[in-house]
Amino acid sequence: MNEPLRVALSMATLVRGGMGGSETYARALTEQLALTDAVDAKAFVPASARGFSAGIPERVIENLSVGASTRERLTGLSRIIARSSSIRRSMAGADVVHFPFTVPAPTPRGSQASVQTLHDVQHLELPHMFSSAELLYRRLFYEGFAAKADAVITISHFTKSRLINSLGLDPERVHVAYLGVDAARYTPNLGLRENFVLYPARGWPHKNHARLIEAMTLARRDLPDLRLVLTGGGLENLGELPGWVDRRGLVPQEELLRLYQTASALVFPSLYEGFGLPPLEAMASGCPVAASNAGSLPEVVGDAAVQFDPHNPESIAAGILAAVARREELTQKGLLQVKKFTWDTCRDAHVQAYRAAHERKIA
Repeated sequence: MNEPLRVALSMATLVRGGMGGSETYARALTEQLALTDAVDAKAFVPASARGFSAGIPERVIENLSVGASTRERLTGLSRIIARSSSIRRSMAGADVVHFPFTVPAPTPRGSQASVQTLHDVQHLELPHMFSSAELLYRRLFYEGFAAKADAVITISHFTKSRLINSLGLDPERVHVAYLGVDAARYTPNLGLRENFVLYPARGWPHKNHARLIEAMTLARRDLPDLRLVLTGGGLENLGELPGWVDRRGLVPQEELLRLYQTASALVFPSLYEGFGLPPLEAMASGCPVAASNAGSLPEVVGDAAVQFDPHNPESIAAGILAAVARREELTQKGLLQVKKFTWDTCRDAHVQAYRAAHERKIA
């Protein structure tokens, strides 16, 4: 039997509670890698994210704190670079160094295989939604390292095609690992639901909250008692909202599960997604879904959701009304669709990428 590959999950840039779906992905990965004999993995996290890893051993980088804003990230990055020698020494025993949060900090030793996860290249598709500092940050730490990493992992075939076309990456080095949903954590509600639609998303520009508010105004002409519940960080940036909008901000996982179980529908009007977990989490809860037809979302939701044009408030409104009206049909389709996406399949794709990267390095 072959010895397991020694893998370091280098997560020095992790901002716990501030990274959306990529954080869900990284935590699930730490849980899943503990269940395979193919790799011997260890997580490396800043002191500010202590206790993040769900299954594998964790090495804490003491006295390192990283924040969510571009300025805070750059400050944290400078601290990581200043301590790069000691961090590299702590990872010296690894065959493969994987960066689940994309940014290669610090870069691995030349003898180690490198793997980078790139969730999207949104900054190339929607550059007007990024500051000049954020664009520079992504060009340096996303694009620059992807060109030389031994393997790149991404989360949909849509994103793989964009990496190949936009960055000129070798298709053989790009591995697709669909994200997963742990169906055991979600209980489908097939009974009564409450009179609100749910949108769980951070207040980032591409999440398209402004058009959603316009669309809900239109939808309420047909369903005047319909409310909108928003969850996620950064929602204070949305400004003043109508009285029928419930802006809850960051909520505990238990509350989000309850919202999935009780919402009339989930609406997901994002302009760009490398994957998009909330529609699948809603489906696992028996919640009908209306989703944007942009980015990877059609690939993820298939025919189990109503799809709409996220640039058109009337189309979004029609999607919301259709999802509410087609509840029973969409609930059954959604429960079948979500079975296609599991974390153990995601883990296995990572193991294959680690092996390919290691073989490339030693060849």
